[in-house]
Amino acid sequence: MNTLEKEPLFSAKNLKLFSSPLGKNNPITVQVLGICSALAVTVKLKPAIVMALSVTVVVAVSNVVISALRSRIPDRIRIIVQLVVIATMVIIVDQLLKAYAFDVSKQLSIFVGLIITNCILMGRLEAFALSNKPWQSLLDGLGNGAGYGLILVIVAFFRELLGSGTIFGYPVFQKIGLYSAGYENNGMMILPPMALILLGIIIWFQRSRDKNLIEKK
Repeated sequence: MNTLEKEPLFSAKNLKLFSSPLGKNNPITVQVLGICSALAVTVKLKPAIVMALSVTVVVAVSNVVISALRSRIPDRIRIIVQLVVIATMVIIVDQLLKAYAFDVSKQLSIFVGLIITNCILMGRLEAFALSNKPWQSLLDGLGNGAGYGLILVIVAFFRELLGSGTIFGYPVFQKIGLYSAGYENNGMMILPPMALILLGIIIWFQRSRDKNLIEKK
């Protein structure tokens, strides 16, 4: 009789793979990866959400593919194989956006293609997918994609609201009468440096709540 029991798909250990990147191991605020996207696509909420979903799909599927092939990939060409898998997924996502969300695809412009260079992807493939099973790799990819997307959405929310007075293009401040009271949109919020300032505030807030993250390497 086999005494080994299979680990449940949604065991506490597996669920931690998904939940950890949302907080204490966030790829942007803790691992400091994928910062460029926060500068480029967070002026408005809609493109930020689409970019977040795109990266999540690419990293999750790439993780699964590399995990499934890990025992067949010669070590000397593993980086090439990883890049081929990532590039293939990015092309598929890019074509789907052009076909079904062309307006957002135009807003994102070259930044969808630049997902290939997002260090979160190579980081997860190297650090996790090459040494873990496909299911765990899927959860890790979804978690890191969601953690990345969470920060993009938070930054984009404040930049669009304070910089344009809108949410998803809806004139929030106009509807509640702030303009008639003398409020003016903060033009600084739509400039790239404000993305870094907002990221700094998020990092400060997170680390002030969790002292273990201070000086974390």
